[in-house]
Amino acid sequence: MKVIHYRHLDGPNLYLHRPVLVVRVDLEEFTERESYEYHGFVERLLTALPGLYDHYCATGRPGGFVERLYGGTYFGHIIEHVAIEMLTRLGYTSNFGKTRNALFPGIYDIIIECKNETVVRRVLQVAMEYVEACAKQYAYPLEGQMSQLHKLVAHSELGPSTAAIAQAAARRQIPVRRIGAGSLLQLGYGKFRRYVQATMTQLTSAIGVDIASDKALTKQILDECGIRIPLGVVTDSVAEALHFLQTHNVPIALKPLHGNQGRGVTVGIRLPHEVEAAFAFAQTISREVVVEEYVRGRQYRLLVVDQRLVAAAERVPAHVVGDGVHAIQELIDRVNQQPERGEDHEKPLTRIVVDQAVMRHLEREKRTLRDIPRYGERVWLRDSANLSTGGIAIDVSRDVDPFFERLALRAARAVALDVCGVDLIAEDIAQKGESQSYAVIEVNAAPGIRMHHHPSVGESRDVAAAIVDQMYPRGMPSRIPIVSVTGTNGKTTTTRLIRHILRESGLTVGMTSTEGVYIDEECVLAGDTTGPQSARVVLSDARVEAAVLETARGGIQRAGLGYDMADVGIITSLADDHIGQDGITSVEDILKIKSLIVECLTTTGLAVLNADVPALVDLSERLRHPVAFVSRHADNPVIVRHLARGGMAFFVREGWLVEAAGSLEWNVARIEDISITIGGAAAFHIINCLCAIAAARHLGMTRRVCADALHTFRSDRHNPGRSNVFRLRNGQYVICDYGHNTEGVRAIGEMAMRLSGRRVPCVIGFPGDRDNRILEAAAQAAADYFSPIFVKEDSDKRGRREGELANLIAAALARTGRAENVTIELDEVKALREMIRTQPDEPLLIMFHEKLEPVRNALIEQGAIEVSELKLAAQPSISAM
Repeated sequence: MKVIHYRHLDGPNLYLHRPVLVVRVDLEEFTERESYEYHGFVERLLTALPGLYDHYCATGRPGGFVERLYGGTYFGHIIEHVAIEMLTRLGYTSNFGKTRNALFPGIYDIIIECKNETVVRRVLQVAMEYVEACAKQYAYPLEGQMSQLHKLVAHSELGPSTAAIAQAAARRQIPVRRIGAGSLLQLGYGKFRRYVQATMTQLTSAIGVDIASDKALTKQILDECGIRIPLGVVTDSVAEALHFLQTHNVPIALKPLHGNQGRGVTVGIRLPHEVEAAFAFAQTISREVVVEEYVRGRQYRLLVVDQRLVAAAERVPAHVVGDGVHAIQELIDRVNQQPERGEDHEKPLTRIVVDQAVMRHLEREKRTLRDIPRYGERVWLRDSANLSTGGIAIDVSRDVDPFFERLALRAARAVALDVCGVDLIAEDIAQKGESQSYAVIEVNAAPGIRMHHHPSVGESRDVAAAIVDQMYPRGMPSRIPIVSVTGTNGKTTTTRLIRHILRESGLTVGMTSTEGVYIDEECVLAGDTTGPQSARVVLSDARVEAAVLETARGGIQRAGLGYDMADVGIITSLADDHIGQDGITSVEDILKIKSLIVECLTTTGLAVLNADVPALVDLSERLRHPVAFVSRHADNPVIVRHLARGGMAFFVREGWLVEAAGSLEWNVARIEDISITIGGAAAFHIINCLCAIAAARHLGMTRRVCADALHTFRSDRHNPGRSNVFRLRNGQYVICDYGHNTEGVRAIGEMAMRLSGRRVPCVIGFPGDRDNRILEAAAQAAADYFSPIFVKEDSDKRGRREGELANLIAAALARTGRAENVTIELDEVKALREMIRTQPDEPLLIMFHEKLEPVRNALIEQGAIEVSELKLAAQPSISAM
């Protein structure tokens, strides 16, 4: 077996509305082989992974998968379940898996819910190796691999502080996205986007962080603010440290100037030889060393968020309690076996590591690891009380005297930090400060919050929620309005129309489309940008107040969505355009893909569906969210029935675009006043306008704003590549459009027939990656509306040989018996020129293009100008419907 490739879908997708990893595997010699064919295979698997007995599989009950194993199941399915069981052993609760044949013998896609791509990739590889080993009966170091996987989990998961913030944000339905492999999170969308890393927020002052990172500077600022600190100096000279001890004649503490987590710290030093050893120890972390008086008392951490004390904990250094039987080392081993202790930050507490600091501390206390403490005797193992070095925390949030609360807030203000941990030594934080010895030892930027969320004693304090509340005060949104648009045809124009309406209302709009990503008027990324990465470009831009996302089939299928939920999901149309691509075999497959955008909506979201498409009407019955239907026909039974039930609909009546809710109706805009409809001839744009009105109205735009925006929307300025009209010097009109499938050809053909009353000349071509039957159907549709026909090819052949597609189209046209005049000219610009040269008396010409810009340039070279209106001398009367 071997892995062909991995695909990480980190948003809602066709398999699950949560991230998944898709691995394509080649089963090689295990192709079409089943589990029962390998003697002892099932027993070996179940012995090593007994949790498989609990897997349901398709039976819907525990033990279902084991039944499948004994009865016979394919190896892709087995790898899926083994991977899920390994993830369960690693502490993940996900249980979603799916295995699908990838249309070739032995090639399978295994889909697993993916909370950590790094881990799931490796788990799938190990699962595949282990299944093969069990089948072939050779030894495999499964437990060793699981041990390595546990380390990978600890290394690659978010740290406890960042994870707590992510969870707090998710509880408030705030979008959360991890950026990179570190601890940086993006919260929210658009103008409400915020960054947070560990407990440093976007609001955290860089100067404040720099101050807190310099212990000497922090002490100076605190001292100038009248906050009691230990007397001390900063030096790189052990002689100066000795001089400080001799001059002040008090116990002292030595710690690195630039250090954290209690590393290199020694306290309670009284003797000169202790100074020399402690100074050398501190300099293993930082050349400069803080030498200060040692303040006796209990160690506290006060956590301040946005000038509010949200938690306080007493920090107790790592220690063991004697039982009169076991040595110190044995007691440490027993403490480290506690389930709440793990490596680094993987669990609420950290295992105690016997390092140089522990050995030095025991040596000063004249003890060794072999000593057996008395029953109940507490043996301290180090000076610092950090959780990261094995300490524990006791919650004292309710006990803090107002004096110390005010002191913590003053310290935070002094160093200009929004989130900070104030380290304080006091005799008793519950008593008034004026009556006791105390001092502020440090002020910490990016303070760890594990001790407050998981104290060993006392109540858990949700500091993460307080940090999220600081970034998003209650009542403040974290999301911007999002409209997601898909459909076989019409999605680009609909997307642009919605963008135009929202911009006319004064919003800064981000848009993804087949032409590029736009932020307001700026194209920040050119190209066909209709996938999830393009959506993220928009949603991560802090200027954006509303997002309109053209969401194409290919991006959904390959990578899922680039957002979690939209406010409006629109499906403009549905046709067989992509059958034969990417495993699609039916219109139902296409619908399943496109329906994702109307499934992933906010709780107040709206699905907008075309009531003239039966499959979309059927889809509406399966949706959880309200539906607004659009139709070109006011008497469409679906519209009538929907309104009778109190629903909302948008349709055409007597030349007006109408909004209706139940028995109420409002005229929004006259069709003849909307230039892109060409007086109603471009009937396909009517559906696009109705979809745009439905979306804008749901987002709170007034009908007047919608109407005014539709009146000012021009194909030449706002809708490049979609029914753009050019007038030649001789008065001929050329309509250029990206019609590239059967429905697109029919829509443009019907428009041309309404305008001219007969078939008109055209240049036609289609993308080469479509199924031959789809291409032939589109060509045959063209024969109904166009003559003569000039056949061209796209510059991007999409896997076809040059001339192959043009010949296929020409042959399909010939079979209709209606295409009397067909010319092949592969270059689309040359084909355009040939059509203009040979058809000088035709008032209307149609140009189906791959790319507008070369076509536009060719027309301008011939003296054409782009116009927003089309008036034929003998234009027949056009009814809106």
